[in-house]
Amino acid sequence: MPTIKLDPIDRKILAELQADGRMTNVELAKRVGISAPPCLRRVRTLEESGFIRGYHADVDARELGFEVQVFAMVALERQAEVDLSAFEDRCRDWPLVRECHMLNGEIDFILKCVAPDLTSFQTFLTNDLTAADNVASVKTSLVIRGAKDAPGVPFSVLEERAGDD
Repeated sequence: MPTIKLDPIDRKILAELQADGRMTNVELAKRVGISAPPCLRRVRTLEESGFIRGYHADVDARELGFEVQVFAMVALERQAEVDLSAFEDRCRDWPLVRECHMLNGEIDFILKCVAPDLTSFQTFLTNDLTAADNVASVKTSLVIRGAKDAPGVPFSVLEERAGDD
């Protein structure tokens, strides 16, 4: 795929869709100051180029009965690429793991997990996570409350940097 350079209109389209992915193409075009047909072409190009990976509803986990959110810091015994990839694959299969990030430093991965209750998380922790092949240790931190959960990227920072060019 050819790499495309984002212009100010592309960045505005991305910012608007990040804020509200359900708006119509006509509304999006109006907000970014172009007509609907080129707006739709730009959105399709942004999708095909991988800048837009999908559209999702922002659901409230607690309202849906997932009362427990935990960050799990995982250290592996071996860090060869095959071992790292195998752990990532296993994380993709665990429904309670919502995010998995490889880190540098003392821990290898941080996992964001949700569960309906502490008993469910404890069962996952003991039967699946700590029992998984190559897991040396797991440290967990229970989330008491969240102060910020902003998806995407801060487009205002992109615009500031683009102005420096």
